[in-house]
Amino acid sequence: MRLERFEVRAMGSPCSLQLWGESRDALRPHVEACLREIVRLERKYSRYREDSLASRINRSAGDERGLEVDVETAALLDFAETAHRESGGRFDPTSGVLRRVWRFDSGRLPEAEALESARALVGWSKLRWERPRLVLPRPGMELDFGGFVKEYAADRVAGLCRARGLRSGIIDLGGDLAVVGPHPDGRPWQVGIRDPRRPESAIARIALAGGGLATSGDYERFMIVDGVRYSHLLDPRSGLSFRGGPAAVSVVADRCLIAGVTSTIAMLHSETESRGFLQAMTLPHLVVDQSGALHGTAIRAKAPTSRTLTSGPAAR
Repeated sequence: MRLERFEVRAMGSPCSLQLWGESRDALRPHVEACLREIVRLERKYSRYREDSLASRINRSAGDERGLEVDVETAALLDFAETAHRESGGRFDPTSGVLRRVWRFDSGRLPEAEALESARALVGWSKLRWERPRLVLPRPGMELDFGGFVKEYAADRVAGLCRARGLRSGIIDLGGDLAVVGPHPDGRPWQVGIRDPRRPESAIARIALAGGGLATSGDYERFMIVDGVRYSHLLDPRSGLSFRGGPAAVSVVADRCLIAGVTSTIAMLHSETESRGFLQAMTLPHLVVDQSGALHGTAIRAKAPTSRTLTSGPAAR
């Protein structure tokens, strides 16, 4: 048995599949099946593709008839509805329209009028979801699967590997991780957690034997205006860049989908509230506060100087 690493670019991110098998050639059919699944989900849920289901949903905005969705999409919408409710509105897939006014490469804050216009289109409560029919009643509304489809894809691919008889491996889709199974000798995977202020290095590591791990941070995209740092983490409730939260949050859960959404929601709390929220969720977690201090229940240690896995979006 040997460990092989297959690297691809998908869903706008560098991705890798690390799998144990008899040989690279023996693993290749499994990898090709995994890549087909990743491509399928990207084609279905990418807002950048005119022929995607996501684009069809968004083009239906303003049509009171809406459209019917398939079983897979219905399950994702049910999940999103639950996450929105239990997060107090911090998780909201309708908030993608805010990107129209928040342009972090411009170095300028959005105009108040433009921000208010965008905010009028945000709000899960504004849409109507009655399985299997989805209605976006207001023209210009959008549903953005980008906040959770990558994590869902990682879970799907890990499950596909197990269904094909693979027992040891880990799926990394742009820093969102799902475990196929631990190393053949039972050792967990060692995952480096990006330092939010030095994203090229790791600040800690977490041992991961199963489930999924996701990291959210305020460092992926940001701008500094008049000495104030504004990150890409936009609060759907206000439409503003959220300030006062942690620098990064990592969460371990049975599914990468759960880990990813939980870490995102935690980032939209103050530093103190974030830790309380995560403790109440009873999921292993690691919080990096704005001073660089570490908090949480996930197993952690000083990061190794070399590593093969890193959780967290790449710095840009």
